[in-house]
Amino acid sequence: MKVAVAIDSFKGSLSSVDAGRAIEKGICRVYQDAEIKICPLADGGEGTVEVLVKAMGGALKTITVTGPLKDMVSCQYGIVEDKHTAVIETAGAAGIALVHEDRLNPLEATTYGLGEVIRACINDGYRRFIIGLGGSATNDCGIGMLQALGFGIYDSNKKQVPLGAKGLEFVKEIVTDGVIPKLQDCEFVIACDVKNELCGKNGCSSIFGKQKGATNEMIENMDRWIYSFSQLAKEKYMHANENYPGTGAAGGLGFAFLTFTNAVLKPGIEIMFAETQLEKIIQESDIVITGEGKMDGQSIMGKAPIGVAQKAKKYNKPVLAFAGCVEQGAEMCNAAGIDAFFPILKEVVSKEEAMDVLKASQNLSDTVEQVFRAVRMKIPTDPLHKR
Repeated sequence: MKVAVAIDSFKGSLSSVDAGRAIEKGICRVYQDAEIKICPLADGGEGTVEVLVKAMGGALKTITVTGPLKDMVSCQYGIVEDKHTAVIETAGAAGIALVHEDRLNPLEATTYGLGEVIRACINDGYRRFIIGLGGSATNDCGIGMLQALGFGIYDSNKKQVPLGAKGLEFVKEIVTDGVIPKLQDCEFVIACDVKNELCGKNGCSSIFGKQKGATNEMIENMDRWIYSFSQLAKEKYMHANENYPGTGAAGGLGFAFLTFTNAVLKPGIEIMFAETQLEKIIQESDIVITGEGKMDGQSIMGKAPIGVAQKAKKYNKPVLAFAGCVEQGAEMCNAAGIDAFFPILKEVVSKEEAMDVLKASQNLSDTVEQVFRAVRMKIPTDPLHKR
């Protein structure tokens, strides 16, 4: 039996790789001779660089840049020489995981470090970029990144505004004289699974502000400042569109890339299929396994497991999914290509216990084993027994 395992991470618990290995363990208890291909998934957040670069046959590098709160951080990024591509994740330079919970403050948090990584890669000769937007601590609409790339984001005195979302209040002019010349030759493919527009009730400030440390007053102010910035940008770049889906990703970074660079926004799973051998592995498999930490009604909204399932159905492959927990609305995943899904918890436990790495791995392996015992039964309608 050939099995393709393309499962997303169980955030806060199992990485995509660890989940894949746990599934492999469970399958092998039933099918000792199974040929299992583990294909880690990346959604644009933390871990995207490692997963994509490994799948693309690239190499990892490290650079010291300005962190979200302006302290220096070590940021990992990837280089794929044969595709002349740099792979960068926002989380590595401006990630929420880099900030202690007590210090979260989007007024201060900046994307400047992300711009520094991009600038270094441009200086090294790279012109194609894959950027993951997930996991940011910022809400500065990308002005920090733009400043690092040479844009003048000026106040009324023609000085660079302060870093962080607080700087947006003072923006009066956008100047391009100092922009890195080679930026215009660069192509950016942005991994973005968020459909939010830039401003308003579904914008970056309103939807994601609180998890980044914003108060209600901050949210109201930032939303107003970001809208003003977007209108100023529109005066210089007629294609700027604050209502385009995904412009609100990563605190407005989606808008910054689409407006100021040659960029396209794509779901992370589309990039995985375009840049790796995942589709071929699915095509050659007998059964496809996917899943994520939580399956619910939101899972069908562009999440990676649904992308895997839909690709599998292109080749009429059966699809099973496993999740840390299953909540209301998950049944919609069946209509979206997942033939059956299974929660891995055996009993009622605390969140901390459920997310314990060893326990989660064991629960996943045990659940997979039982499901594959059912698969092994001689059911005439089972696609695996039509071979």
